[in-house]
Amino acid sequence: MTDLTDQSVASAHDTRRRIFAIVGASSGNLVEWFDFYVYSFCALYFAPAFFPSGNTTTQLLNTAGVFAAGFLMRPIGGWFFGRLADKHGRRTAMMVSVFMMCGGSLVIAVLPTYAQIGALAPALLLVARLFQGLSVGGEYGTSATYMSEVALKGRRGFFASFQYVTLIGGQLCALLVLVILQQTLSNAELKAWGWRVPFVIGAIAALVALYLRKSLDETTTAATRQRKEAGTLRGLWQHRVAFLTVLGFTAGGSLIFYTFTTYMQKYLVNTAGMNAKTASNVMTAALFVYMLLQPLFGALSDRIGRRNSMLCFGLFATIGTVPLLHALKDVTSPYAAFALVVLALAIVSFYTSISGLIKAEMFPPEVRALGVGLSYAVANAIFGGSAEYVALWLKSVGSETMFYWYVTFLCALAGLVALRMRDPSKEGYLRNEP
Repeated sequence: MTDLTDQSVASAHDTRRRIFAIVGASSGNLVEWFDFYVYSFCALYFAPAFFPSGNTTTQLLNTAGVFAAGFLMRPIGGWFFGRLADKHGRRTAMMVSVFMMCGGSLVIAVLPTYAQIGALAPALLLVARLFQGLSVGGEYGTSATYMSEVALKGRRGFFASFQYVTLIGGQLCALLVLVILQQTLSNAELKAWGWRVPFVIGAIAALVALYLRKSLDETTTAATRQRKEAGTLRGLWQHRVAFLTVLGFTAGGSLIFYTFTTYMQKYLVNTAGMNAKTASNVMTAALFVYMLLQPLFGALSDRIGRRNSMLCFGLFATIGTVPLLHALKDVTSPYAAFALVVLALAIVSFYTSISGLIKAEMFPPEVRALGVGLSYAVANAIFGGSAEYVALWLKSVGSETMFYWYVTFLCALAGLVALRMRDPSKEGYLRNEP
């Protein structure tokens, strides 16, 4: 059997094995993000159970705070799982991360409410989210690294884009489950117990993904894993320019991604005044289109280069964010809302389709998982995880439009970082591997 570290011209058999490896890694990625996003999408229903208050914005602000706290664990997860992946293999790290996500979802599914155990309920909810945040912090870096390493040379953008296909697929599945529950249960039933169902589904699906990942081939060699600098911060420091570059464009990329995906459902309900079920339907359809766009934009990056894709993202996001959010604020038609969200997500696709790959192409194999995971997790924790909280807080103090300019500024920063960097698809480490 051909080793997956061999990146020579692939035979038909080798191509099939690489595609199977992409699918295997993606399955766990989908489950991880399904579990993580279920929290955000179900928050409208379980917020009163853990944060009793008569004001909807206050309740959502509290649940968004717990959501953001989960992101604060990501840097620790990025470091821990990045080190594990670089020293002990990508497959091992991916199996551990999906197992941890399973545990976090199961805890939330059976968690007593505030009425039953008082302040201990939100405290335990926070602990479960911190556990899941640690898991997701490791999942992104290891799966992005693995998928970039098994992708076919010359088509890495296309194949690696399936990381976000499954990441978005996780969001989409979370929304679909919620929509089905909304159609079959009353609002009272959803608030009473229906919100627990998606967390049970996520825990079971994680066990299936764990089984699939056991059959994956390893992409690193023993020699690489045994290098002195493998998985160490000292080794990563040698590539600090790449690390800071990733931090720069991930800040804007993560912020706008969470603005137009997880926060957008709440924005349509809480700001535009749209019915919760209608908003869920709009976001389900928009995320489905967004998922289909990823391979197209990934393939485009193979033709025009990663740097040019990032420049397009920075330019269009900078000039389009404020007008799009203003239009969505006053939208009345669900069809118009769908069109506006899809337009915004098409802009974000320039970044998300190559997000994992462009990071992986900047680091050598001995610190690749650590470099990808930690840099992404730090920027994501600070800017992506706080997106909902910042937006809701600014709304609560009557300055919601300031959030629009905040997103715009960080996207402009991402564009400037891309302008100054070399194209990793032409000069990166993956290009020079055999």
